[in-house]
Amino acid sequence: KMKGDIIMANSSINKTRKLCETAIMLALATALSYVTIFKLPMGGSITLFSQVPIIIIGYRYGAKWGISTGIIYGILQMLLQGLGNFAYVKGFVAYLILILADYVLAFMSLGLGGAMFKKAVKNQTVALALGAFFGSLLRFICHFVSGVTIWGEYADGWKSVWGYSASYNGSYMAVEAVISVLAVVVLSLVLDFSKENLRKTKKAE
Repeated sequence: KMKGDIIMANSSINKTRKLCETAIMLALATALSYVTIFKLPMGGSITLFSQVPIIIIGYRYGAKWGISTGIIYGILQMLLQGLGNFAYVKGFVAYLILILADYVLAFMSLGLGGAMFKKAVKNQTVALALGAFFGSLLRFICHFVSGVTIWGEYADGWKSVWGYSASYNGSYMAVEAVISVLAVVVLSLVLDFSKENLRKTKKAE
């Protein structure tokens, strides 16, 4: 019985640690999202490592937890910075696309990306770099779909709304991807994210 109580206590501690760490990472990602290097006139910006905390959570705790964290982050982004966008679209379908493609699914992709390569790639640095790249790519696809479907009216002067959406969203997402990949590579050389303690220095392989 004592052994079972110890296991339950440890499980409770681990869950509490996990929740606290996730909350901290969400707060950090939200704070970093306000540190913009460049902001586009019709939405979208290059930020200072704001994607990284969500990618790391996905890597540390797996796809389900990473996806959930990404969804929460997306909702926070919508509530804190994106409510004004609803004034520029009309209709239930447009609102739904805006919510899903520009926020919920877009930022969910970061948590998923973080978890994608952990089991398949043993090298932490490579796994995180690939995760950051593909997470950013999936997010770009979400914004691209949004650009084609509900923001196409702003494609004046473009021969194709597809080209407009790809160029507009790619202009900031490409830089976001590079920044995120570089950040996770540097962090992975210092910290071992597969361990419970984030402060533990990653041993040389």
